[in-house]
Amino acid sequence: MTTTEPASQITFDDFMKVDIRVGTIVEAAPFPEARKPAIKLMIDFGETIGVKKSSAQITVHYKPEELVGRQVIAVVNFPPRQIGPIRSEVLTLGIPDENGEVVLLGPGHAVPKGGRLF
Repeated sequence: MTTTEPASQITFDDFMKVDIRVGTIVEAAPFPEARKPAIKLMIDFGETIGVKKSSAQITVHYKPEELVGRQVIAVVNFPPRQIGPIRSEVLTLGIPDENGEVVLLGPGHAVPKGGRLF
């Protein structure tokens, strides 16, 4: 099981700088060019933010064809990051399972795309 020490304390204003939104996966495909096994994602965050690209190391628990339509949580205001041949525009969030493999975060019920975490 992977555990880490808690991060240092931040203020509520610091937390509000991180824009965490819900989006719906509209495309998912294998990403064989990545150094570690990953899946390329296209996530729709609604009209204001639009569709954004992401890469996630989630191949242990997920197959691309099972992900389309799933709602996920992502940070949408980090600068884009080059991951192999794609430019990841959002950070899709997950939690490690007992073996350190990523389990995606998502709402417990369907919610409107683009909703912000608060």
